[in-house]
Amino acid sequence: MDAVAANHATLARLARRFEAQALGSLLQPVFGEGPKGLLSGGAAEAQWRPMLVENYARAWTERGGIGIAASVHRELLRIQSAAGQSPLPASPQPNIDQEGSPA
Repeated sequence: MDAVAANHATLARLARRFEAQALGSLLQPVFGEGPKGLLSGGAAEAQWRPMLVENYARAWTERGGIGIAASVHRELLRIQSAAGQSPLPASPQPNIDQEGSPA
């Protein structure tokens, strides 16, 4: 893998991580606090709920997400190109596969 492809893969991976974090923040209020009472999971459920939300967000992102990663990736490439660090111009709509490589 040449340096340009490695750079694109790294930026795509960072963009997907950002999308997963953003989705996690958006999903957190949906899960809110669990029900209180006899059938609730108690303290254990409260401890594990953030990890569940994080994994939902990561899984959603790995299956294509909602487009945040593609936009962030495109902007990162544009900024890098403007700084003169990348020999390739940013593509108008990068197609990012699950491994982080532009397809």
